[in-house]
Amino acid sequence: MPQRKCAAKRLRIDKKRKAHNLELKNNLKKELKGLRALIAQGKKDEASKRIPQAFSLLDRAVTKRLIHKNTAARRKSRLVLTLNKTT
Repeated sequence: MPQRKCAAKRLRIDKKRKAHNLELKNNLKKELKGLRALIAQGKKDEASKRIPQAFSLLDRAVTKRLIHKNTAARRKSRLVLTLNKTT
């Protein structure tokens, strides 16, 4: 347990931020999983409509330092490649 008032406040803030970041990461994972499922099912039109939303979530995750920028770039690239491969 924290000994000082400022350490206790920092602990409270960190718990809130961790919960918020976890929620953002889970939303990102759900979106990517759904997009990959659409691509696997061969629903190219629906998948291509949802790609900008997924890219936006990836970019926001990079901005908030949830994932590294190269990780986001790799995931974007793979999504587009798998979408084009099913054509």
